[in-house]
Amino acid sequence: MLRESAAGVTLAVRAQPGAKKTAITGVYGEGPEAQLKIAVHAPPLEGRANQALAAFLAETFSLPKSAVEQTTGESNRSKVFLLRGVTRAKAEIVLAAWIS
Repeated sequence: MLRESAAGVTLAVRAQPGAKKTAITGVYGEGPEAQLKIAVHAPPLEGRANQALAAFLAETFSLPKSAVEQTTGESNRSKVFLLRGVTRAKAEIVLAAWIS
């Protein structure tokens, strides 16, 4: 779900739009195909869920919104976000606190 990149790390996400609140709900899949499952309050209309996901990830990783870039999955539940300036070690620590 996490991969190192020259600019930071990429995070594979499985979105669940239209939820009661935005929160990390677990892991979808296993191994290299695993994705972080995130319930999103925003509906999947006009990119609102994607914007809400990016804002949630920025808040979760203590980043400015400009440091979170969606690289794939504009109209798909499976998405990949680039978290600029985040190391894999920091990302693993943040995710471990949410998942456990």
